[in-house]
Amino acid sequence: MISTTISDFRKDIKLYLDKVSKDFETLVINRGKDSGVVVLSLEEYNSLKSTEYELSSKANEARLDASAAKLRTGGFFEKDLIDL
Repeated sequence: MISTTISDFRKDIKLYLDKVSKDFETLVINRGKDSGVVVLSLEEYNSLKSTEYELSSKANEARLDASAAKLRTGGFFEKDLIDL
């Protein structure tokens, strides 16, 4: 995570946006006492929204937890794909 002021952000906007989009940095722009803005890449934002959706219901959360537990304990199998 990187942080800057609004003045520095204005001066080097391309540099900061490149860091966010290319280096997957999260940028915090301070705007005064207890005020700020967070800038994320679109990919990171979409990932957060997807996670939020997946955990939006207790049923989804339980299913994901069960799948993760099964994977950790070796409760999975491999299957060869067929050529078409």
